[in-house]
Parts: sequence; C-alpha cells; structure tokens
Amino acid sequence: MSFPTSHKTVFVMDHTLTASSGVKLEMDSFTKSRSVSGGGCSSSSSQPMSQLMNLIPLLPVSKSLWTCAVEAITEYCRIVWDIFPGSRLIRFIAVDKTVHKLSSWNLEDQSLTSLMNSFMMLGPPKSASSSKPDLLKGLKAATEALTEPSAIQHEKRTSLTENATKVLNKGRIILVTKVETEDDVKAMKEKFHDALLHMNKTAAATDTQMAINHCDLVILNLWPEGSGCPIPRRSWPDVSTIMSCELTNIQGGTTLAAKLCNLVLKHYDLASTTVTGIPMKEEQNASSSANYDVELFHPAAAHAAILKGIPAETAHLKTYREGTDYETVTLKWCTPRSNASTELQHCSSAYRITSVDVNSRPSSCLTNFLLGGRWVMLEMPRKSGSKVISHMLACHGGDIYIHTMYTSRSILEDPPSISEGCGGRVTDYRIPDFGELIKANRLAPYPESTMDSDDNTTPLERNREQLSRHTKYWPITLSSTSLFTLGPQIEPLTTLMLKDTLNEDEAGECKRVIRSLMNMEARGDPLPSPMAGQRGKGMKREDQYRAVWTELEQYLQLHLHSAAHEKVLECFMECHNKIATPEYKSDDKVDIDQALKELDEYNYMTEREKAEFNQSTGTKHTPADLTIPDSKRRRTAPPPLAPMGRSSGVNLLTLWENKVASEQSRRCLEFQGRLKAEENITKLYVNLQKDKDKDEGARKK
Repeated sequence: MSFPTSHKTVFVMDHTLTASSGVKLEMDSFTKSRSVSGGGCSSSSSQPMSQLMNLIPLLPVSKSLWTCAVEAITEYCRIVWDIFPGSRLIRFIAVDKTVHKLSSWNLEDQSLTSLMNSFMMLGPPKSASSSKPDLLKGLKAATEALTEPSAIQHEKRTSLTENATKVLNKGRIILVTKVETEDDVKAMKEKFHDALLHMNKTAAATDTQMAINHCDLVILNLWPEGSGCPIPRRSWPDVSTIMSCELTNIQGGTTLAAKLCNLVLKHYDLASTTVTGIPMKEEQNASSSANYDVELFHPAAAHAAILKGIPAETAHLKTYREGTDYETVTLKWCTPRSNASTELQHCSSAYRITSVDVNSRPSSCLTNFLLGGRWVMLEMPRKSGSKVISHMLACHGGDIYIHTMYTSRSILEDPPSISEGCGGRVTDYRIPDFGELIKANRLAPYPESTMDSDDNTTPLERNREQLSRHTKYWPITLSSTSLFTLGPQIEPLTTLMLKDTLNEDEAGECKRVIRSLMNMEARGDPLPSPMAGQRGKGMKREDQYRAVWTELEQYLQLHLHSAAHEKVLECFMECHNKIATPEYKSDDKVDIDQALKELDEYNYMTEREKAEFNQSTGTKHTPADLTIPDSKRRRTAPPPLAPMGRSSGVNLLTLWENKVASEQSRRCLEFQGRLKAEENITKLYVNLQKDKDKDEGARKK
C-alpha cells in the first residue's frame, strides 16, 4: 500500500533586503485636484491642493526588494491555496541575525490573513550592515520544518499496518535572497546537502520526525531593476538522489510577480487558460459593451483532452500573453445558461480555478457572474475553422471549477458501428467479405492422431500459409477496388485462386470467368461501379474495364501457387495480347526490353566483335541479317559494352523474328486496296468504270 506524496514548501526569506528595487511610487499624484472658490481665487481655476495651500510636493517613494518579494510571494500563496485548499502546505522563515519562524503546518496558518499578520509582526527589513543574515541557519531550520509531519501525514503514519509502505516525505525550499557570486551559490548548495544528510540521520533515530525522501532547493536571486545580474542561471537537477538545486535570477521590480507566476505553474503542474470574448458593459455608457479577456490558472490535467493529439495540430491553441514567458490556451466565451443545477453536462473531470489578476474589473465581473449560479461554455477553435465546446465554467459550493467536456463520442452512447470511420463518417468497408475471410481462417483443435505423416508442416504453419494467401491482396474499402465490386461475374475466380492447388476443372472455371469478362467488354455491357450511390460523375466504361483488367492482372500475379495458377495467368495474357515477363513466366523466355538493349549493343559493335559474338553464340548470320529498320531502332546512345552472357539458347535474330511476328499477329488485316496496288498506286471506283464501259457498249449495239 502506498500513499500519495506530501506537498510541502518552505520559504526562507532574507530579512535584510533593504536595497531599492528601482520601482518608484509618485505619492503626490494621490492628492486630488480641487477647485477653491473665494479667497481671491477664481472659481474656474483648477490646481492641485498642494499648490493652492502652499504645500511642499511629496517626493516619490522607492520600493525595497523586501516589499516586492513579500507582494509577489503573497500572490504565489494565493494561487496555491485557491486551487489546492488544505492539501498544499506552505511555511515561512525569515532570516536576519536570527531565525524567525513565521508559521506552521497547521491549517489555521494556511491563509492570506495569517500570512499578512505574520509579516506585520515581523516588521520592516533590517540593514545588512547591522545584522548580516545567516542563511545556512535558515536552511537548516527549513529542513527541520520539513521533517515535522503534517496532520495528514501523522494520521496516515498511525493508520499504517505492518505490510504497508512508509509515507513519502518530499518538499521544496525556496530561498529568497541576493547572491553576489557563483561561488557563494556552490558553497551554499554543498553546505545545504550536508545539512540535509545530517538531518535525515537525526530524524531516523526519532519517532516524532520524518526523514526527507527528496528536497528541491530553489534559489531566487533578486536584483534591482536596470542593473544586470553577473551570475548566470544554473540548474543542478542531480545533485544527489535526495536533492536537486536550481538558481533563478529575477529583477525585483514589476517583473517579479510574473516570474513567480511562472514558477508556481512549474512547481504545482498548473496551466493557464485565457477566456476571450467576454461581453461586458462599459462603465461610462451602460448601453454599450466591449469584449474582455480573463486569464485563469488551474491544474494542467484540464488541458489533457485537447492537447493529447499531434503537437503540430494543437500548436495553434497555445499562445504567449504580453509580458509573460509561459504558454496559455485561448478559449472563447460561449452563450451562458442559468440552469446549471438542473441540467447534467457530460464532463470527464473538474478542477478548481483562480484568476491571475484577481483585482481587475473583468476578473471580478466574471467571478461574480459565476458565483451567482450562472455557468459558461468555452469553445476551442480548430484549424479547419470549425469550433467545438471543450470546457465549462461553473460554481459548486462557493468554489469555481473548470469542467472538461467530452469532445468525442460519449461512453454512455452505443458503441460505433463497424461501418463508421473517424469522426462518425460512414465508410464503405467490405464488411460481408471480411466476415467470409474470418470464417475461412478459423482455428479449431487438431488432434495429433489425425495429422498427416507425409506432411512435415504443423497445422499452425499451414494455417499461416493459408492466411498469407488470403491476405496477399485484400482491399479494405469498396471505393479502393474495382475487381471485388463485380460480384457474381468474378466470384468463382477470386475464390478458386486462393487455393494452394487447382485441378483442371477449377482452372477451366477461372479461364471461363476471364473470357466472360472479355465478352462483356466486347458487347459494351456496363460494370457495377463502387461510386454508384454517391454524388458526382462516375468513370467512363472504358476506364472501368481498364481498372478491372489492371487489378485482375495484379491479383493473378500474386497468386501463382501452382502450375495451374500460371496457366490461368497465361490465359489472361493471351486474351490481352500481352508479352510474358520473367516475373511469372519460365526461365527459357527472355525479356524483350533486354533483348532490344543487347541488339542495340550488337549494332554498335565492330566487324571483329560481331564475328566473335556470332561464333560464341553458334550462329552464322551476317551483320546484315541483324539490321533493324530506322523506325524500330532506339534513339538513345548505346550503353557501355559489357560481356553478354545468355541464360538460354535463343539468339538475337530469333528474338527479333519472334517480336516482329508477334507484332504482325496483333495487327488488323491489311487493307485490300494496298494489297492489290501496282507500284503503290490503287485505282479508285473500279466498279464505276466497269459500269460506264457496259453502258457505252450497250449504246453502240
């Protein structure tokens, strides 16, 4: 049994940060301008009160680094306690000449009221010259505070059984000070590590303390505005198995609060959401309204559903707000409703939220709007331009939550049909054919006593071979195939070709299917198109048959499991007057392209090379016998000559004669007029001339 990790943080603050932060407050600007009537002054004059009453103008007041640090840390705590009330504990220790423990792990001290009272009792910062701070004592006091169990840890420790694991005790120490050199940081890190090891030994010997399993030391180095920090930012994540260290340089002016906001997101795994397009009425003109933005903090798990896709597709959701160095997800305000208590929304999770700028007018208006019982839907923009409601803001028991909505199919609905694709789109899957494929490849017990002793293969291996034959060519959708949409016209062939052997009757049945398709094409019969119920113009009849023949040829080439399968392919090739290639024909045939290539090489040979080649091949043809007409000769330059071997006994002349005979056999019958022509001259209208001669002979008689 394992309990969740305890989240405890200790702030160790240098109480000698009296240096100016560089931020000045104009005190004289708080004096309101008034009109003084009478006393010799005109009623229309408008001057500051200090000038009218002859008062000395107030000088600007400069904030100290201590004041800026207290304000920023107070905002840090407010965010943590708003989102994790009672579960994330924070303590404060101030260090000057002595160590001041300002709070404890009790829940009464985990509030802004208790925190501000502690700082008021502590008083203003002391000068470093009069009381040099002992930061190491403050770090030792912080480690001692981490060893003190909280109320939740004490309760779980007392309820543990013998077989349960120990409660983990992890924490974080944030040191707020001003460091001059990097050597000071390294020395402080080493001394703190030694103090941590010593404290664990002490805690292990007592029952009232808990050893620290891991401690994260964060050093915030504050510097005034305008002056650069000579120490670079460093991180030591693997100081040891129980300690990690990080140094962050922060200017102590207006950017301090923004930097701490970035740290609180990192320390507590929070995320930022900016609600944009919030309609609000203007104060000056109640009849007009404007759109405002409000930034919210909440646990990062609220964005897990919309950011779980491909980073390139979700990158448009994240942006950087002005003056911040962390990303925020922008969601648009949607029309609110008032029946949140009666209408149930389909949400997957809910997390507490808090406003980043809690004192701004848009944030307070949104908070009051939600506390009044209203709820707001938030839209997530998409790259395609469409929008989807992804989150909801609503109030429960006085706390405001962000709810993550389901953007896909609800688990309460019926499961999707097999014919539905991504996004619920109806597809044209070959569902009946897939069912037949499953039936043909079912497994069943096969006793060893009935196994064939002549076959050395096991039933499982034979089943794998059968499944491989059945899935060599299997289109998933009807729109991606033209062959399997023919139905009864092609079904015997596609079924029989899947067998490992074919008898003569089965091979004849496959050949009959091929000839039947040839007859359909000759008659001009249309083929069933997979696009037939969809909008748009389908393919032409010639294109349909061309697609069927191309797919059928590919299908037959992939299923050459026996000699009978090859005969079916030869029948297909003969019907289409195609020349066999070495991929599916026997080795005694030579590729015609390779033969033409060698014939070109022969034509570029010298007389001596041709004689040697004819002698090596056993032929007695003369070079003139191998001359190719210019219309048939290749136009490309001959490749470099290479030793030409021959795997079969067929010479080049025989190949050329076979090629010419094959071309002539595919040609149509020669035109009779050209055959009867004398010296390439054919007389036209021969019968007409004969008729004229007969008429003239009849007249003479």
